[in-house]
Amino acid sequence: MTIHELLANFASKRILVVGDVMIDAYTLGKVNRVSPEAPVPIVSLEKQEERLGGAANVALNLQALGATALLCSVIGNDNHGKRLCELMTEQQMSVAGIVKSNDRVTTVKTRVIGNNQHLLRIDSEDTHMLTQEEETTFIATVKQLLQTEQIDAIIFEDYNKGVLSENVIESLIQEAKALGIPTTVDPKKTNFLTYKGVTLFKPNLKELKEGVGISCTFANRPEFDRAVAILEQELQNDITFVTLSENGVYIKNASNEKHVPAHLRTISDVSGAGDTVISVATLCLAAGRSIETIAELSNLAGGLVCEKSGVVSIQPEQLVEECSDRTWN
Repeated sequence: MTIHELLANFASKRILVVGDVMIDAYTLGKVNRVSPEAPVPIVSLEKQEERLGGAANVALNLQALGATALLCSVIGNDNHGKRLCELMTEQQMSVAGIVKSNDRVTTVKTRVIGNNQHLLRIDSEDTHMLTQEEETTFIATVKQLLQTEQIDAIIFEDYNKGVLSENVIESLIQEAKALGIPTTVDPKKTNFLTYKGVTLFKPNLKELKEGVGISCTFANRPEFDRAVAILEQELQNDITFVTLSENGVYIKNASNEKHVPAHLRTISDVSGAGDTVISVATLCLAAGRSIETIAELSNLAGGLVCEKSGVVSIQPEQLVEECSDRTWN
């Protein structure tokens, strides 16, 4: 299958994204002097931006690749929550899966950038788990979408902000299994081993080490392989996909495994690369591609977004330019 055929296949997919959403805000300006009040730079404001972040950036990556993304999360019933829904609407994204709570605030991460250098980040957020009432409402909302929409895969995008509680995870995996929908996970440490029975599990190396309690490097393959074995014994997942930063990616299923080295790139910003990787991996999975294609195309896409500053999504023309001369099985 050519990259053009694969992208055409992606365009028919409808992917449900469940997890923590946020606004990525940027305050940008020039720095010419240091404050006389404290040894800190003075940023002369030039521009302010607001972008969809967290699980919403995963949805943006899916959309950029032609797929339909249905985003499901719990946000605050506040001005930032209103703004997040406006940003979704501007991106022609449905807000049917968004639940508003009076007991939470909408997560906003504000980055202060001076002379193209990241100087400071200010987080406004709640990180406690959903209340029982919020869980019940949210699970019902997601199940309704799963039963009424034609969903090709579900992505669990965990940023440790409280939306993906054990009950939410277990209930939605059970529902996905009942409906025959594949599931993929971009995990965090808190509920790392809760995602039992998922199709594809994608930790980075740090998350793998912390999640299974083994200090390992990819260079020490026996210890790395032992960590993967423990993970798979706990989760009983079909595919393990580990991102290894400068060492590329590693993927494994019951019959095969593959290591794909990283491409040489000028790295500008790694923010959001994991969002791109899980998006491309999920679309490849939904398109019935091999684990080799999942690993190679996801690795390529993740590297491309690292060349851009800030949290950005992959663009299909970038993939076409990079790999128009090969086929994807």
